Amino acid sequence: QVQLVESGGGLVQAGGSLRLSCAASGRTFSSYAMGWFRQAPGKEREFVAAVSWSGGSTYYADSVKGRFTISRDNAKNTVYLQMNSLKPWDTAVYYCAADHYIGVIAAEYDYWGQGTQVTVSS
Repeated sequence: QVQLVESGGGLVQAGGSLRLSCAASGRTFSSYAMGWFRQAPGKEREFVAAVSWSGGSTYYADSVKGRFTISRDNAKNTVYLQMNSLKPWDTAVYYCAADHYIGVIAAEYDYWGQGTQVTVSS
């Protein structure tokens, strides 16, 4: 079992930055791949970024490549999402998720946090 708690969301102007954090419980955090997903009102949950258990592999959605960076600190049981050059269409609830295998499909992730709201004003 892994419990995930996101933080760091908020209101920011377009072009600004935010860093999301996802703190995980349990001593097996380092065995899980971690992903970030987002869901805007009226839209399906979509993949944003993922990182392997070691941090050696990362995947990004095309819409965030070059602007967002995913990283993890296994000593702190935490995964981060640094978001730069934010756009109004980045507005969504952002969720972190954990699974034993890195992937881009939400349904394949076993554990989810409660989400944190990110709002980007124009």
